[in-house]
Amino acid sequence: MTGSSLDRRTAFGQAAACYAARARLQQALAWRLAHHCRSLPLPPGPVLDLGAGPGTLAGALRRQRPDLDPWLVDDCAPLLQLAAAPAERQVLWDLDQGLPPQAQGAALLMSSFALHWLADPVAQLQHWLAHLAPGGWLAVAVPVAGSFDGWRQAARRAGVACTALALPDGDALRMAIEATVRPSLDRRLRFTVGYPNPLAFLRELRQLGVQGQASGRLRAGSMRRLLRHWPNDDRGRTLLTWELRLLLACRP
Repeated sequence: MTGSSLDRRTAFGQAAACYAARARLQQALAWRLAHHCRSLPLPPGPVLDLGAGPGTLAGALRRQRPDLDPWLVDDCAPLLQLAAAPAERQVLWDLDQGLPPQAQGAALLMSSFALHWLADPVAQLQHWLAHLAPGGWLAVAVPVAGSFDGWRQAARRAGVACTALALPDGDALRMAIEATVRPSLDRRLRFTVGYPNPLAFLRELRQLGVQGQASGRLRAGSMRRLLRHWPNDDRGRTLLTWELRLLLACRP
């Protein structure tokens, strides 16, 4: 396991219960992705939720398509332990090392809010496609570059480093799929969430454990400059915008 993977696993493990209960955007996106999967014509083969965490996506799929029983794959044991799935369907596995044996000949590989945590999302996406059975499907929802413009703008104005997680380029992910097959769905989504101030947002990140692979912490003086330069809307709220990409593709 790489150092960044270890940091990520530790942060999520410490915040597992809070993440499972309060990660509302992740929950909404998982339900939407499962909705797109509910009518896919799947060949025989296993179904896996990659980077499953507490099983939000797998649970959404089971509710919308009860005939499927996904494997849950994640490298954070405390998160998997919160999943409403039997232990024998859970796979403790670091996806930076590729896919587990259970993924061979998969009918459906799905992943929501997980791909961006991996060291090389583009290469992993191509690796996932290669493990699909003929006629198998890949379904991915992932935050992409362009998210957190207000945070990055504040860092530039304050002259400090932006410690937000680097996110993959959405078009590069699409091109990785197109090297094998043309996506059947490529949807761009944009969600904006309001906070009373930027510190409330940063505290929420820590509480959810999602700071585990950010690029470091600012010293107190730099943090104060960052907070002073953070843009607000005309109601004084701090707005954080997520740019998301939802991709579906079928292997011939």
